Amino acid sequence: MDVSSVDMAAAAIASYEHWSSYRDFAKFHIEQAKGYKAWLAKQVNEKTGKALAKATTHSRLMALKAFVFWLAGQSGYKSRISYADADYFNPSANDSRIATARREKKVPTIEQIKLVLSKMPTGSDIEKRDRAIVAFTLLTGARDNAIASFSLKHIDLAGRQVFQDARDVRTKSRKTFTTFFFPVGGDVETIVRDWVEHLKGPLVYGPDDPLFPATKVGLTNSGLFGALGLSRNHWKNAAAIRRIFKSAFEAAGLPYANPHSFRDTLAQLGEVQCQTPEAFKAWSQNLGHEQVLTTFTSYGTVATKRQGELLSAIGNSTGTKEPSVSEPDPETIAKVVTFLQNRAT
Repeated sequence: MDVSSVDMAAAAIASYEHWSSYRDFAKFHIEQAKGYKAWLAKQVNEKTGKALAKATTHSRLMALKAFVFWLAGQSGYKSRISYADADYFNPSANDSRIATARREKKVPTIEQIKLVLSKMPTGSDIEKRDRAIVAFTLLTGARDNAIASFSLKHIDLAGRQVFQDARDVRTKSRKTFTTFFFPVGGDVETIVRDWVEHLKGPLVYGPDDPLFPATKVGLTNSGLFGALGLSRNHWKNAAAIRRIFKSAFEAAGLPYANPHSFRDTLAQLGEVQCQTPEAFKAWSQNLGHEQVLTTFTSYGTVATKRQGELLSAIGNSTGTKEPSVSEPDPETIAKVVTFLQNRAT
């Protein structure tokens, strides 16, 4: 699993150990699971001062359940812990429904993203890089951690594609795949092209140099630490990229949209643009999804406003004319694909 997922599981186990005063797991009893659940329900978020979110408590309990279930099969614990003991970490059915409920995401539109790009300055190399990062995220739908690790050799402007090579790029689940530029407008693609040419030309970057170099920090003329330009190093994580997005959206007067939300934007665009199941499958693969259902269920939710518009349109068209067989509706195609996928599984 991803390092962040491992860290979350480790944090959950550490939280339990702290509560139990580091009692030996060989002395585990189901009453400890009940006691920990009661204690966890009373905890508050240190930043907000409010009770822990249901999703937080749910993820911690699920991590502990998985750990105890695994422990029950290990030497030295088999006779002390049963597999059924892990079930005592289950949250209540109501809490589980609240924690796992799907809620509408705040997804930026293509127009909003282009507005952000138009407001971003391009005077310095750092400003050019920041603008190119936002444009590249929309153009490729790449995840922020992958973007932080791309090198120049991974982008092919002539082929209009990016090779997400897991040997070098920090892709999710370390999958290797090719992403072609999404049809989001020539203006967005031009920003990325100009940036790559700027790296290869005036800045003399080579194939193994980062596509989006980290900021070089050092002593400025004022004697304080600050940005001195671009380094030739990759970012170690995506924290800086998320800060760039936050600043860019705030400067444009729009609510913050994180880099990952652009993938939702592209998934929703695909539902409208793709006219055949094959086309949407290609769109899904371009996002790095092996199963088209992943795109539908995790990214393809119809926004509430759009849902109302579609239902109104259906109601207004009732009894007016028969639907044209030669003009298939993308929404209908999506439903058919989902139905067939469900039958296959």
